[in-house]
Amino acid sequence: MALPKIDTPVYDLELPLSKKQIRFRPFLVKEQKNLMMAMEADDKETIERNIKQVLTNCTLTDGVVIDNLPVIDVEFYFIQLRARSVGEIVENRYICTNEVDGKQCDHKMDAKFNLLDISVDINPDAKDIIKINESISIKLKYPEFSLVEKLKKKENAVDIAFEVVIDSIEYIFDGEQYHYAAEVTRKELTDFVESLNQEQFGRLEEFFNNLPKLNKKIDLKCGKCGFDHAISMEGLESFFE
Repeated sequence: MALPKIDTPVYDLELPLSKKQIRFRPFLVKEQKNLMMAMEADDKETIERNIKQVLTNCTLTDGVVIDNLPVIDVEFYFIQLRARSVGEIVENRYICTNEVDGKQCDHKMDAKFNLLDISVDINPDAKDIIKINESISIKLKYPEFSLVEKLKKKENAVDIAFEVVIDSIEYIFDGEQYHYAAEVTRKELTDFVESLNQEQFGRLEEFFNNLPKLNKKIDLKCGKCGFDHAISMEGLESFFE
């Protein structure tokens, strides 16, 4: 006699940047086991690979490629998935950094928060169309998750900055024609970016300095010294310390 099958709930989610509508299921015990093993290994590459695999497995909507989603969408999606799979409430521990009589307090403070309350902060003044001169402008897109893998092969900050910029160009407009990145070679894009002066390249970097971020603010009072902490958590790793 066959064992009974367990019904799995299904959830709907709109990703904050791409606005894609995602239907997903919670991850299963075998998938949670792989994630826990990756977390225990404390290897960033292994963790990222397992997150991508779990999201791929749990996504029920056809045509969704995790690598093609903005990094922040992937992080937000994973937090929502983790909340629906394991539980919405997470408890982290923080160290009181307040100085008392010349020494750091070091008291351990526990904080609970709801993963579903985590939002994405988007700078309303950030512009994705960057004017290079009177005739040329560049349309940038949010860095995609596939870029995370590419950057591992870069060893210095300059190479990383160029890789991020080139990979995030959607099109270049010369006043008459749109030149889409998907329709030109990588070398052509590289040569174009390298032809910019420092001030022009700095305008592009400004876009990446104002990328949306996962954000959650927590107010904590130290139970030892009484100091009031305002803790701002940003980025996926800060929510699972």
